[in-house]
Amino acid sequence: MKVRLIVLFISVLKFQLAITQPIVISDTINSVFISNGIEYFIDSANTVKADQLNALNLFHSKSNKTPVLNGVTNVWLKFEVLNKSTTSIYLDLSYPNLSRVTLYKYSDERIISLGERGNSIKIKTALPGSPDIVFNLDLHQNMQAKYFIHIQSVHPIILPMYVSTSYALINSSSSKNLFIGFYFGLLVVIFLYNFFLFISTRDKIYFLYISYIFCLILAQLAACGYGYFYLWPTKPEWNKLMIIWTSMLSGMTALIFSISFLQIRTYARKAYPVLLLILFVYVIGLIASLFHFYAFSYSILNYNSLINGLIALGICIYITAKGYRPAIFYLIAWTAFLVSVFILVFRNLAIFPYNNFTSSALYIGSSLEVTLLSIALADRINILKREKEISQAEALQRAEENEQLVKDQNVVLEQKVGQRTHELKETNLQLNDALDNLKDAQTQLVEAEKMASLGQLTAGIAHEINNPINFVKSNINPLRLDVRDLVDVLNEYEHLHNIKEETSYRKKLSDIEKFKNQIDVKFVQNEIDSLIVGIEEGAQRTAEIVQGLRTFSRIDESELKTVDIHDGILSTLVILKNSTPFYVEIEKQFNARGNVECFPGKLNQVFMNIITNAVQAIKAKTERREKEMITILTRDIENDCIQISVKDTGIGMSEETKHRVFEPFFTTKDVGEGTGLGMAIVFKIIQKHEGKIDIISKPFEGSEFIVTLPYIHPISDHL
Repeated sequence: MKVRLIVLFISVLKFQLAITQPIVISDTINSVFISNGIEYFIDSANTVKADQLNALNLFHSKSNKTPVLNGVTNVWLKFEVLNKSTTSIYLDLSYPNLSRVTLYKYSDERIISLGERGNSIKIKTALPGSPDIVFNLDLHQNMQAKYFIHIQSVHPIILPMYVSTSYALINSSSSKNLFIGFYFGLLVVIFLYNFFLFISTRDKIYFLYISYIFCLILAQLAACGYGYFYLWPTKPEWNKLMIIWTSMLSGMTALIFSISFLQIRTYARKAYPVLLLILFVYVIGLIASLFHFYAFSYSILNYNSLINGLIALGICIYITAKGYRPAIFYLIAWTAFLVSVFILVFRNLAIFPYNNFTSSALYIGSSLEVTLLSIALADRINILKREKEISQAEALQRAEENEQLVKDQNVVLEQKVGQRTHELKETNLQLNDALDNLKDAQTQLVEAEKMASLGQLTAGIAHEINNPINFVKSNINPLRLDVRDLVDVLNEYEHLHNIKEETSYRKKLSDIEKFKNQIDVKFVQNEIDSLIVGIEEGAQRTAEIVQGLRTFSRIDESELKTVDIHDGILSTLVILKNSTPFYVEIEKQFNARGNVECFPGKLNQVFMNIITNAVQAIKAKTERREKEMITILTRDIENDCIQISVKDTGIGMSEETKHRVFEPFFTTKDVGEGTGLGMAIVFKIIQKHEGKIDIISKPFEGSEFIVTLPYIHPISDHL
């Protein structure tokens, strides 16, 4: 019996607690805040229908605070209203960032839908110019009704609700619009002011600041519903991301501006990685929202903003203590903004109640922040100006000191210049003497090279002329004897004129015949003819050698002449015949026209040096073939040029030797065997003829010198 009484008492008590007093609206009480203690039911599974609500006992009352439901996506609310006013009454839900809100009226035992609102559906408001979620309660004077509100939202559910008459609603909306308009007007003015400063100064800090203000404007427009109401009314799907993205971008740009403005990397270097980590967490929140993790993104936004604010405040205090003047303004501005952010976050976390102060705190704090930061930036200009003036004064002082120093130095320099000039004159005289000595040495070396070539030329000529001269000399004695015999015969015939007796005359003729038979006159005659022919051939050979020498030497070499270059090559071979080993065969392939305008003597010197080097390269081989070759080839090529190739089967050259072969005094011969000027002279002569010389060579594979010359010398071509 006692148990039954207790159960009955509890049931009656529960029934009494479940009875809610209706909200009374009259002409004198024209607006009532109904959020405190409103009944609600969280439908996590989204299974309850509107027509089941009155039969099911699902609702319970919250404490005397505005409901703030984080992480909840589906909730039902219940309240009753008694209308004693003479006008229509409205439900004003002053938090527009709800995805879908549906209002139901319970009347005459049935549920009636009064419409849907929210930022995920088309805008429908009974009060133009207000982004709030507003419903006409459709309740006549002196009537009472029960209402159910179904809220579905991806955003945090905050429920500041009023039941108001149309007059009170219009006044509230006008006041709110006036306040918001003043707030955004202030932000726009500060944005434009700093934008013009950025255009004037091109300072990066102003660009970061206007970027922050721009993101702050977008974030506040999205948060208070005006963004959807005015900027993207036809894009309700944007609202799922816009609040998260604009708020996080506002926090990120604020952090980037703070890093630059406070010069974190200079005054608080260790804190810089921490701030970068906070930026990275913001980026994670942005990415999470793209994958529809909205609750997670809102948690990052709330908690990361708190952490960011506290860390930035601590860093600012630290830098202010170091004496950095702009940090003082930043500290005041950031403290004001941080307090407003804390109030907003604590309100969203249901720690602070939802009221006019907590709703407006962020507007007030951000207004103070942007204003104070603008003052700080303006003061920064003054600081930079003072620093510039101080710098200019210091620069002027340094300039005066430098000017005096320059004057003092000029005196010293003039003395040193005079002394140095005297030293340079003496050095110049010494250099002139050294240059003269060098020229003499160079002349001597060139003369030595010429004498070496002359010695080689003399030896070759002596050998070539000696052969025919010896041949002539060897024929003289036999010719003298033969001539003497003939003279004796003639003398005998001369004696016949003195004999008068016939007998003696015949006897003398018989003796002469015997003498002629004895000396064999016919043989003597033939021998004389043969000896004369031999002497004639020797003289002819000597004449040819002399002509070849003349062709080689070309006394008129100082003048350009058109000569057959093949004659020069042949005369060179004649002179070098004595120094060419018997096992070296010289092959000549003359395929070019050959009549080249040149300095003949100079070119003959080129051929002599190149062919001499070829012979020496063959002689230097440790293992020679039975027959070594020197091939001399001429051919006509394009651009009216002739190409002379001298190819040997000698020892060849390394790459280093190829690159240095035309250097003066460079030689691969032993000391005393060469001056190292031969190929240098060759190179100069080829340059003088406006030609070029190339070398193709590999070690142990022989060398090929290719000389290219124009048929018409450019000097005469211009004349």
